Amino acid sequence: MRNTYDTADLRSRDAAHHWHPFSDSAALATEGVRVIVRGEGVWLEDSDGNRILDGMAGLWCTQIGHGRVEIADAVHRQMSELAFYNTFFKTSHPPAIALAEKLAQLTQPHLNRVFFCNSGSEANDTVIRLARTYWDVAGKPTKKTIISRRNGYHGSTIGGASLGGMGPMHAQGGLPIPGIVHIQQPYWFGEGGDLSSHEFGLKAARGLEAVIDALGEDTIAAFIAEPIQGAGGVIIPPDSYWPEIRRICSEREILLVVDEVICGFGRLGSWFGSDHFGLKPDLMPIAKGLSSGYLPIGGVMIADRVADVVFQGGDFNHGYTYSGHPAACAAALANLEIIEREGLVDRVRDDIGPYLQARWKALGEHPLVGEARMVGLMGALELVPNKPSRKDKFEPVGQVGTLCRDISFRNGLIMRAVRDSMILSPPLVLSHGEADDLIARATKTLDETWAELKRQGRIAA
Repeated sequence: MRNTYDTADLRSRDAAHHWHPFSDSAALATEGVRVIVRGEGVWLEDSDGNRILDGMAGLWCTQIGHGRVEIADAVHRQMSELAFYNTFFKTSHPPAIALAEKLAQLTQPHLNRVFFCNSGSEANDTVIRLARTYWDVAGKPTKKTIISRRNGYHGSTIGGASLGGMGPMHAQGGLPIPGIVHIQQPYWFGEGGDLSSHEFGLKAARGLEAVIDALGEDTIAAFIAEPIQGAGGVIIPPDSYWPEIRRICSEREILLVVDEVICGFGRLGSWFGSDHFGLKPDLMPIAKGLSSGYLPIGGVMIADRVADVVFQGGDFNHGYTYSGHPAACAAALANLEIIEREGLVDRVRDDIGPYLQARWKALGEHPLVGEARMVGLMGALELVPNKPSRKDKFEPVGQVGTLCRDISFRNGLIMRAVRDSMILSPPLVLSHGEADDLIARATKTLDETWAELKRQGRIAA
C-alpha cells in the first residue's frame, strides 16, 4: 500500500495540540514525533514508510500481534447490537457476563469474581479501595497501609503512582499519598552487592517482614508487587524471593496483591505470573493483554475470601462509567479465544520462548552487556561500562540507554530504555524467522552503540 502521509504536517499538528504521556513536551515538539500508521503481526509502519519490528508489543500488550481482523469483527458485531450501556443500577449485559465467566475459568480456582475497569492504573486504584474496605468490613479498620516496592510500577493515577515506587513520578504532584510504604526491590544485578543471588533474594523479601514488624501487623492491609517488574526494567526476582514472600504473607494477616497487568495472559509462558511463581493472590489486577490493547479494558480478580467479606458490607461505592464496556468486553473475549485457539501460552513456554531466550541470552557475550535475562517473552540487557563489574555504572544514568534506544529505532527495532537497560516484550505470535531478525537488529544496535561510546571516549578503545 502506497504511503500518502505528510509527516511534517502530522508532526506540526501533533505538536500544536497533543500532550504526550511521560514526555518533555517542549523537546518533543522540537524533535517531532514518530507517527505510526498501520500494523500487521509483529510489524509496524510509520508515516515515512519505514517498517519497524515492534519489540515492545505496543506497550506490553499486543499478545496476538497487530491487525487481527477477528477483533474488529467482534467489536463491530457488538456495537451494531449494543454499543454501550453501563453496569451500574442493577444492570448487566451479555459481553460483561461472558467475559467475567471466562476470566474465572482462566484464573486460579479461588478467583471467581472480577471488578471491571478500563486500565491497569484504574485496577490498582480499585485495589486500594477493595483492600481497605475488606478490612473495614472485617472489623479491623486500622489495617490501612499498603506495602509496595521501590521502582515497582502500578500505573500513573494518583493511587497507582503512589503504589508504584518510581522516584520521578513521586517528585511531581505531592506523591505518594499517605498510607503507602515502599521496600527494596529484588534487583540483584543493580543492588545485590557482594551477596549471592539466593542471599539477596531472601534479604529483599525479608524487608517486607521488617516493615510489618516496625509498623505493626494491625496497621498493614496488603502487599502489592508485580511477578516480574516490567517498567522498572524487567527485574526477575532471584529464585529465593517469591517463596519467602509467600511464607511471610501466609504467616501474617495481610492481603497479597499480585499485579498481573504486564505479566498476565501468556507473557511468561503461563496464563499468569502467579502461576509461574506459584503465588495465590487475594487480589489480582489485570489489563493490557486482556484485550491485546485493541480496546481499553482492565479489572481486578478477587479471591472468594475477600469477596465474601466485602459483600457483607453492602454497597461498594466505587466504579467507572465504562466498567465492563460491551465493545471492550467483546474485544477481550475475541482476543482470549485467539490466544486459546492458537495455543499462544504453550507456544511461549515450549517453542518461541526458549528459541528467543537462547539467542537473547547470547547477547550477554557482547562487550557492552553485563547481563542478558529473559523469562517467557520478557527480557532485558544491562548495559555496563566495565564488564564484568556490576558496580560500575554509566554516568549520568540513562544517557547510554537513551542513545541505544534511538539507535535501535533507526535500525527498525522498538526496544525500550530503562536507566541503562534495554528491555523487550514482543508479541506472542513472533515467528522463529522474526526472532532471528530481532536478534540481528539488536546485535547491530549494540555494535553501533559500542562504537559511538568509543568515539565519545566513554569506554576504552
